[in-house]
Amino acid sequence: MHLFRVWAPLPSKVELQLGSQRLPMSAAEGGWWEIEARLRDGNADYGFVLDDEGPFPDPRSPWQPNGVHKLSHVVDHSAFPWSDAGWQAAPLSSAIFYELHIGTFTPEGNFDAAIGKLDHLVMLGVTHVEIMPVNEFPGDRGWGYDGVDLFAPHQAYGGPAGLKRFVQACHARKLAVVLDVVYNHLGPVGNYLGRFGPYFTTRYCTPWGPALNFDDRGSDEVRRFFCDNALMWLRDYHFDGLRLDAVHAILDTSAEPFLEQLKVEVAALEAQLGRRLVLIAESDLNDPRLLWPRECGGFNLDAQWSDDFHHALHSVLTGETTGYYSDFGSLAQLSKAIQQAFVYDGQFSRFRGRRHGRSPAGLGGDRFVVCLQNHDQIGNRARGERIQQVIGGSRHEEALQLGLLKIGTAILLTAPFPPLLFQGQEWAASTPFLYFTDHDQELGKAIREGRRREFAAFGWKPEEVPDPQAPGTFQASKLDWSEMSRAPHAELLEWHRQLIHLRRTEPSLTDGRLDAIGVQWNEKERWLVMKRGPFTVACNFSSQMRAVGLRAGAHKVLLGSASGVEVTSTTAKLAPASATVLKCGG
Repeated sequence: MHLFRVWAPLPSKVELQLGSQRLPMSAAEGGWWEIEARLRDGNADYGFVLDDEGPFPDPRSPWQPNGVHKLSHVVDHSAFPWSDAGWQAAPLSSAIFYELHIGTFTPEGNFDAAIGKLDHLVMLGVTHVEIMPVNEFPGDRGWGYDGVDLFAPHQAYGGPAGLKRFVQACHARKLAVVLDVVYNHLGPVGNYLGRFGPYFTTRYCTPWGPALNFDDRGSDEVRRFFCDNALMWLRDYHFDGLRLDAVHAILDTSAEPFLEQLKVEVAALEAQLGRRLVLIAESDLNDPRLLWPRECGGFNLDAQWSDDFHHALHSVLTGETTGYYSDFGSLAQLSKAIQQAFVYDGQFSRFRGRRHGRSPAGLGGDRFVVCLQNHDQIGNRARGERIQQVIGGSRHEEALQLGLLKIGTAILLTAPFPPLLFQGQEWAASTPFLYFTDHDQELGKAIREGRRREFAAFGWKPEEVPDPQAPGTFQASKLDWSEMSRAPHAELLEWHRQLIHLRRTEPSLTDGRLDAIGVQWNEKERWLVMKRGPFTVACNFSSQMRAVGLRAGAHKVLLGSASGVEVTSTTAKLAPASATVLKCGG
């Protein structure tokens, strides 16, 4: 016998649709309905009929093998033969994150094909694989942020069994796995939660429509829904952590906010399993309270992404000053980002027209994940350009652009924060990462027109913006793995490998100590020098030779992006557009 339960306080009658059978369910306490039923002849397809309407998929469906509108399917999580007993993820202080999208990471676009590329990540030196959302969403292709069946791994990727094989294969290679989850909104297609209960509230509004109900009437069970979802990924799929999408859009005025509750419950599961589990937030608020201990009024999350670090580094490399990049562009701001992650820690932001952020003083560098590229920063551009395609605009020749890209990579991989790479970044992949969807004709048209209107404000003509609905947009975003062996991609790949190897073998580069870092720079001459313990990272952003000062002592050049570096006991002469890593006393 199998116990079917569903929280549905809104309808007055709920029935279980089990194959061709329709069985009345009994009302239980708190708006729950339940029934025990036998799974006959292996038939595990089911749904719920609400006041004679439906059947609708289970809000907690573990598997949607036929899409978001069809019946759910039972999954026995105890049946999978896990072999990762005793596995422990590396601490965040020594982490190298690699973000990937299952559908475009390989030509096949599924979990099993992704397993075939994991050895490449091991050779690169990655420690944590971070995958974009894989819960069920409409159609076969998409980013995953418009998911509606949050408990069900996407069928087009390989479903529940495929995801478990992927996680197990990662652990076998000593790779931790972090899943991107979306708890701030749901997609519009296949979203039936509102028929079951008060999952949404009219108290707030989000960019995606009505807000999820975390603090209004009936919110206790809504919070339980999302906490249980997080615990399921960590317990039943053996994920090592979750990346929480856009937590600034989780609107909640509770005395114990949802994020705090979530961290408490994940910590309890961590103690039960004896396995390290982490929660990493994405937030644009620059609010250190996400990371503060509960005793200090914080949520005690393990880490958060730092948009300021990306924006400061991106704007210096590219010269872009539109949109939120209007708040950045100087080496002084990049220096501040290197030293404390947040550039805006309480001062006025021109882009926002107000003061922004709060000081992160007292927090270690291991609490901030930083990047040079990620899915948002590439995919939210009109044509999905990667950074090497926009560095210096048309002002620089190819060699200078390559040099600037190497500088950005050197800063990312030697800064006092856990770095994140986006798929293909390690070889400067030429393939874009575009915004793609697979919706019905009406919604697809609205998305297409909306995206074209958005980029018209930046001077793009409608025909210049790729159609998110076109299959070719999705195909164009798939990595071309053959590039790795060709110039200049092979050169960039080796540069990443060398820097990652250095970071992972030198304790001073993984200690996360922000009190042991110093940065000097010259805006006019366009150079910056970062010092971490015995290491110095000297960067010349200009097209001319530059001389920079060093601490007195014997300096050994460990890595250099260009030849011709001249080093004395107190100075280093740097080639144009180059980065050099030195060790004093080594």
